Amino acid sequence: MIHVRHRHTERFTVVGNHLAQHAELSAAAIGIAVYIQSLPDGVSVTAKSLALRFREGETTVRRALNELERAGYIARPRIALGGGRFATRTFSYDKPCCVPAKAAAPAPPPVRKTQDQAQPSKPCLPPQPPAAPPPLTTSPADDPTSPTADSTGPADDPAGPAADLLAGLRLADPRLFLSVADVRRLAPAVDTWLGRSATPAQITRTLTARLPPEPVPIHHPARFVEYRLTHLLPPPLPVPAVADERRVDAPPPLITCDGCERGIRSHDPNARCADCRAETEAEAWAQAEAEVRAQADAEVRAQAGAEAEAQAGAA
Repeated sequence: MIHVRHRHTERFTVVGNHLAQHAELSAAAIGIAVYIQSLPDGVSVTAKSLALRFREGETTVRRALNELERAGYIARPRIALGGGRFATRTFSYDKPCCVPAKAAAPAPPPVRKTQDQAQPSKPCLPPQPPAAPPPLTTSPADDPTSPTADSTGPADDPAGPAADLLAGLRLADPRLFLSVADVRRLAPAVDTWLGRSATPAQITRTLTARLPPEPVPIHHPARFVEYRLTHLLPPPLPVPAVADERRVDAPPPLITCDGCERGIRSHDPNARCADCRAETEAEAWAQAEAEVRAQADAEVRAQAGAEAEAQAGAA
C-alpha cells in the first residue's frame, strides 16, 4: 500500500490510531466514532438520528454505540432534571480514560514523527459522567432525606377532588402515572375545569381519550396531562338570564269574576269566568246580527222607494 498524502488546512478532524486501528471494535463502530468526533457540540447523536444519516439500520447503529460505550469512547449517563424527569446526555471522548482539563496556556505545537512510538503516559482514570444537578427543592421539608422532614410519611399529600382525579388516571391507563409533585402542580388546572361545571367523568374521559397505542410509551405523562388541561379547557357556561318576577310555573292568583262573583285564577284582574265569557260572547253575536239585519232592511226599503219613484215618473 502506498499513501498519497495531502495536508489539510480546513475542515479536518484529528483521530488517534488507538481508534482507527482498534482491534476489538467493528468497522461500523469505528466509522460512527470518527463521525461523532467530527461533529460540534450540541448535535444529536441518538441511534435514530444516526440511522437517518447512514445506510446502516437502527439495530446496527445501536450495537456500534454499545461497543463504543464499552470501549470508553462515549458515555451516556442519565441526568436528573427534577420533578421526576430525566434526560440522557452523550459525552464523546477523543481517547478513552481522558478527562478534559482547563488548559492555562496554549499547548506546544505537535512534533511530527516518522512512525508511531509507544510513549509512556500517566495512568488515566475511567470516564466520569458529570455530576447531576441538585434537585429542585426549595425547602428542607420538600426533601425526604432532610433530617427535618417528617420520618413518619408525607403529611402534605394533595387532597381534594382534583387530586383524587389526577391520582386515579393511572387506573384508566398505567402510563399516566403522576408523582405527588405533579399532582400538586396540576391540581389548580383541574379545579378550573371543575369550576366550569365539568364533571370528573368528563375530565377523565378528555384526558384519557385517543391515547397512543399500548406499546408506545408516554415518556412525560405530567406534560401530556398539562397540555390537555391547558389546550382543551372548555368555555364557561353562559350566565342564565334574570328570571321574571312573575314565575311562569307558579299558579295564577285567585280573583273574583265581575259577572257572577265566582272565584277564578287569572293574572288579569278584570278577567271573567268561562260562563260569563260565553254569555258576553253570545250577547255580542246577537247584537252584531241585529245590526246586520237592520242594515239589510234599510237597504231593502231604500231600494223599494227608489223603484216606486222611478215607476211614478214613468207614468
